[in-house]
Amino acid sequence: MAQRYRTVFAALDGTSAQKAVAQRAVAVAANNRASLVFGHVVDSVPYEASGVNFEALCSDCKRRIEEELAGVFNEARNNPNIPAVDFRVAAGRITETLASQLIEPASPDLIVCGERGLSNIKYAFVGSVSTFLIRTMDCDVLVVKQR
Repeated sequence: MAQRYRTVFAALDGTSAQKAVAQRAVAVAANNRASLVFGHVVDSVPYEASGVNFEALCSDCKRRIEEELAGVFNEARNNPNIPAVDFRVAAGRITETLASQLIEPASPDLIVCGERGLSNIKYAFVGSVSTFLIRTMDCDVLVVKQR
């Protein structure tokens, strides 16, 4: 018997790839009659010394992503096969915050994320969120490739 997911977490990254990630997460959640949690981390590193208001920054970021993905979010919220849809935004260091503040509280069976296709040089310096998730999370991780 095939694995049935109960909660799907979609990691949105603010890039053009996030729409494909969101769409794939909606499809998987609907096919599994699973709850769906969207999450995004505002990277705090560039702002740490500036005294920026992270609550306002997160609120603005959440509003912007909700506007950009309004069609996908509405599709998810109106789908009778998806019992619950949530969208959370937090600020912090990306991998730490994604894991501890967004993913772990949601207790997903599946994480859907994108791959940005970084060059080998960029990857060596900044790493990969998808690789981090694959290596550290205790659930399945689906990486949506850029096309």
